[in-house]
Parts: sequence; C-alpha cells; structure tokens
Amino acid sequence: QVQLVESGGGLVQAGGSLGLSCRVSGRTMTFNAMAWFRQAPGKDREFVAAINWNSDKINYGDTLVGRFSISRDNTKNTVYLQMNSLQPEDAAVYYCGLERGSGNRRLVTSPSDYDYWGQGAQVTVSS
Repeated sequence: QVQLVESGGGLVQAGGSLGLSCRVSGRTMTFNAMAWFRQAPGKDREFVAAINWNSDKINYGDTLVGRFSISRDNTKNTVYLQMNSLQPEDAAVYYCGLERGSGNRRLVTSPSDYDYWGQGAQVTVSS
C-alpha cells in the first residue's frame, strides 16, 4: 500500500519560515516526479512546486519563486518544501503528490496528473 505522509506544518508569524517533509512508503519514489500543492478553505487545490526524479528540473507556482524551495532525497524516499517569508495568504493545507511520470519531459502542474497524495499538513500564518 502506497502512503505519503507529510510532516512539519504548524503556526508561524508572518515573515517566518517553515519546512515540510513528505515521506513515501510502500514503493520507491526514485523514478517519479513529486510535487507540493496547497488548498485554502473554499479554494481549488493550487500548484506550489514540482521536482523531477533526479532533481534537475524544478518548477514553482508563479508567485512563489524565490520564497519556496523544493528538494528531494531519493535515498530517504522523501521530498521537502522549505517556505520562507511566509504571508497570511500562504496559509493552507499543503499536500504532497507522486506523479505517474518522471518529469523528464515536463513537470505537470495539474492535480489530476498525480496518482498518490498525502493527508495534508496545515500551515497557519499569523499577521
């Protein structure tokens, strides 16, 4: 059974930083692209960042470049998201996803392209 488990969410003041982790179990993630999405109450799931299988392709949501950083460690079957300069509008439940492809040709940004999801990690930003 494939499971993705996020950790590291919490409450942070505006301007602060948080790091999220997502560990995959039940299969290797080595040959799959991975991504982070987020969903605020009443809104659609929004693309945050994606990384291809060997970390040489990375893509970020338009407003997140320079503040968020995605990385992965295939030896630990884990993908990470470092979030800096957090603002109240970044508050959401953050989900990691495992994509069916490697991401070598292109990194997809639609939730429908991701086969497996974690349960989500709440990120709250106080102003």
